[in-house]
Amino acid sequence: MRVTLFYAAAILLCTACAPSQPTTKDVSVDSSVENSDKGAVSASIASWLDKSALEQAQAIAEGELSSEALVRGYLARIEKLDGDVNSILALNPNAIEEAKAADLARKNRMRKGPLFGLPVLLKDNIETSELPTTAGAMALVNNDTKRDAPIVARLKAAGAIVLGKTNLSEWANFRSESSISGWSAVGGLTRNPHMLSRSACGSSSGSGAAMALRLASLAVGTETNGSIICPSSMNGIVGFKPTVGLLSRTHIVPISYTQDTAGPMTANVNDAWLMASVMAGVDPKDSATKDATTHMLSAPQQSMLATDLKGVRVGVVRYRQGDNPHVLSTYEKALSSLTAAGAELVEISDFKQPESFWADSYQVLLSEFHYTLNEYLESSPADIPVRSLSELITYNQAITRELALFNQDIFEKAVNTDDTKSQKYASALALVRKTARQNGIDALMAEHKVDVLVAPSNSPAFLIDGVYGDHSPMGFIGIGYLAAIAGYPHLTVPAGEVKNLPVGISFIGKQWDDEKVLRIGSIFQAKHGAYIKPGLLPSRLHNPELLEAVKGL
Repeated sequence: MRVTLFYAAAILLCTACAPSQPTTKDVSVDSSVENSDKGAVSASIASWLDKSALEQAQAIAEGELSSEALVRGYLARIEKLDGDVNSILALNPNAIEEAKAADLARKNRMRKGPLFGLPVLLKDNIETSELPTTAGAMALVNNDTKRDAPIVARLKAAGAIVLGKTNLSEWANFRSESSISGWSAVGGLTRNPHMLSRSACGSSSGSGAAMALRLASLAVGTETNGSIICPSSMNGIVGFKPTVGLLSRTHIVPISYTQDTAGPMTANVNDAWLMASVMAGVDPKDSATKDATTHMLSAPQQSMLATDLKGVRVGVVRYRQGDNPHVLSTYEKALSSLTAAGAELVEISDFKQPESFWADSYQVLLSEFHYTLNEYLESSPADIPVRSLSELITYNQAITRELALFNQDIFEKAVNTDDTKSQKYASALALVRKTARQNGIDALMAEHKVDVLVAPSNSPAFLIDGVYGDHSPMGFIGIGYLAAIAGYPHLTVPAGEVKNLPVGISFIGKQWDDEKVLRIGSIFQAKHGAYIKPGLLPSRLHNPELLEAVKGL
């Protein structure tokens, strides 16, 4: 099999307007994994592609499945299914050789780690030694640092193989207030695999869409505010944003040092739990992780997985549930599953926050982004053309492709905002953190004596709109913003579907409640069992059940 990259060719083509787009990958698949349909895999391998990472790892350990077959199977599926979705930005040219080496190590009884031989996809703002880290931006096309982010090093130490990089909303969706989620200048536009006219949300768009199509065993996303949870919910997968400080942020293109974190995006909660336990740990270069060892996750064990929720009190958040009757119906069914599992539901109807909360939260991000991005650009060992945000703004102005769809007004605000040493920044940070933490999640959970808060994760996916940018007709819902600003754990699990589009339910806990949140989410998923298979429909009107209805009599 050949795997080659062609960044140069891809960046000359507009990929944002047509459903079928070139991507920064070119995959040719050996005939041994093909059948009559180009890119399809044999039935024996295809059956493994949809199994959990836990099952795959056990099969590899027992010699029932080879890592090479798994990697080849996913590469073939990428070629077959990802053309219109465009979730994969680049592939590791050494993935097959690394898989062969893993199989040889297993044969020689040298297998190490719980993720041994499993292919993983990384959002392309996370550094890995195999590929450049572009954040989707033309300025970073040559940002080949030859280093692994600590979380990637931990994945590799656990035996995982980097399969490739996923597309993302450029600069993690912190460039323009009229942005289109899932678009980057390098990767083009990622579409929702359930309905290609709909957004994959962002900024971890590619990781969400790729896992919905099961293009790898595991994927990693990053979040500042909603960038793991929204694409996970809208693509119908599990996404876990851990407590800020559980996972290192070193060598990840930043936005905010008070809110940024990486996290698993997977097919099920137990895979996310295992993945988080592997990636967690202290990083001397990231002071936020100084207490990570104290709060390390145990790996999920079989004895934990099939229990009930007796004795668990669940706070049912109503004030941000929205008024879409279809979403509310799905939410109620999920709540019924929690009750059936033994949980006690406690209604929470209201929450008030200061009038300046949203403005102050934006101020914090603008100040932190300017500082952290300058630091990242200055420290990159690669040959890149910009070393500061101000230089980046000037660079983009000369690149037609960068500004063809929307502007860079967030960049322009950030470069002119007060720095992180100002009193304005300090006051804004104190207000939003106190609102989200002590007066928010902590207070709600203490007042109602609950173990976890639940709410709808978000509305169903909205239309991709090249005129107005991202907008949801019935509004963005859920309380994920509180967990993001507080830096607290947040898990989204598929709850059901609304008109062929997935809807997730959120589980949110206090700081360092990561394992509790994952345990409750795991039991909910086992009892509720919602799985929404992507239909790759051009639009909802292409649903076979509706074709007759849209024809004239």
